Amino acid sequence: MKTLPSSNLKQNSKGAAATLMIQGTTTDAGKSLLVAGFCRCLKRLGYKVAPFKPQNMALNSAVTADGGEIGRAQALQAQAAGVLPNVDMNPVLLKPSSDTGAQVIIHGKAISNMQAKAYHDYKKVAMQAVLESHERLSNDYQVIMVEGAGSPAEINLREGDIANMGFAEAVDCPVIIVADIDKGGVFAHLVGTLELLSKSEQNRVVGFVINKFRGDIALLQTGLDWLEKYTNKPVLGVLPYLMDLQLAEEDAIQANQNVHNHDIRLRIAVPVFARISNHTDFDMLRLHPQVELLFVPQGQAIPSCDLIILPGSKNVRGDLALLKQQKWDCDIAKHLRYSGKLLGICGGYQMLGETIDDPNGIEGKKGASQALGYLPINTKLQPEKQLVQSTGELLLNAQAEKRLTIRGYQIHVGESTRAADAAGFCRLDNGQLEGCVSDDNQVAGSYLHGMFDSPEVLQQILAWAGATTDKLESYDIQQDNELDRLADACEAHLDWSKITTIITSQMKKNH
Repeated sequence: MKTLPSSNLKQNSKGAAATLMIQGTTTDAGKSLLVAGFCRCLKRLGYKVAPFKPQNMALNSAVTADGGEIGRAQALQAQAAGVLPNVDMNPVLLKPSSDTGAQVIIHGKAISNMQAKAYHDYKKVAMQAVLESHERLSNDYQVIMVEGAGSPAEINLREGDIANMGFAEAVDCPVIIVADIDKGGVFAHLVGTLELLSKSEQNRVVGFVINKFRGDIALLQTGLDWLEKYTNKPVLGVLPYLMDLQLAEEDAIQANQNVHNHDIRLRIAVPVFARISNHTDFDMLRLHPQVELLFVPQGQAIPSCDLIILPGSKNVRGDLALLKQQKWDCDIAKHLRYSGKLLGICGGYQMLGETIDDPNGIEGKKGASQALGYLPINTKLQPEKQLVQSTGELLLNAQAEKRLTIRGYQIHVGESTRAADAAGFCRLDNGQLEGCVSDDNQVAGSYLHGMFDSPEVLQQILAWAGATTDKLESYDIQQDNELDRLADACEAHLDWSKITTIITSQMKKNH
């Protein structure tokens, strides 16, 4: 591992933070991971660094300590930086509810559902929120690591852009462009992206990073030399393909794990809804060496398993209709007849009840849907979204030797009313019962995302489902280890002398 250059320019005056932006040639080029890696590296150098994404579009979100909602990637990047996530790190979050519409979240709070055309006209207002957040972070941190969105060269999206070069021009920050060589065409991606930028935008590009390289770097050198000569921009590094890097994905659902392990003790199936949300709930299950986790795509039946988990959904009535259309309700009924266990999380919990009513059209057309009827709850969607971090006592598996503390976060617009005599999934610290468990102990549901992140709680839920399993490290520790692995690669393969020079030059300019 290389020794990083240190800087004696550690304190900045009010509003004098350096801002450095990572943009990508494509979606999934590596922007989120590179920002996370930079955050951890700069933390190691002693900088107080904050992640920032002006506008994010994702169904995976996190709840901040003060009850705001931000993209999951920014929460992970905050962990990399060693700071608590807050809403200024992702001032604009779009959560798609259909192919042409999304819920718009500004400074952590949902303000409206908008169609794409309406949001395009709203961008000027959204930009003000972005700049306000950037200014507040500039007053509190020394370095702001910014993640772009998609590609800056999308011609149809450049007018009123707040996510890429529109933001970079507004705050006058340098930009590094990253491209994924594993996809092929990396030089065309980089040169083509640069060519489609305006002259002033081209001038603020300070270098390139190539991501996911496999093989002998010497065989790539002639291409790197050509790229630097043709563009007059430096290649700041070539990151290797990090096999089995297990960091939370913002969008893509990672492949099933452990299908060839010999010590599988529990088989879990998760049907993938059209608007599945917070699928990072299942990361600890996917990584557990004694669990086979199967994500079931549309068009396939739910296979024989020990436990079915219905995940969260951004459009719960729409995904409930999809569930029935796919005949998954028949698969679930068969699963229960054979004594399998069934668990619902958030939207999946609502589907397990008797009715889901949306009288105000919060997630689509007004109306009510008949749910699956396995739990004695009725849900009504409300205009006000519930955003809270919750702690309580796990009540599931009442025969367990000791009561466990369960922690998680809630993101939902539904308010579920439980039958008076129904058992709860857990008892929150405020004394309220949360979630529900069926009388026969075969079906359970809860609004708590992240319930599997605690090793002890994970063990107890898996025991309820029928398996005795080994205890893992906590999710936070596991993610921290992977962030260190990512940072080690960034330290070893990026030119930190040039990168820190860019940062210190920004700080001096702002003083």
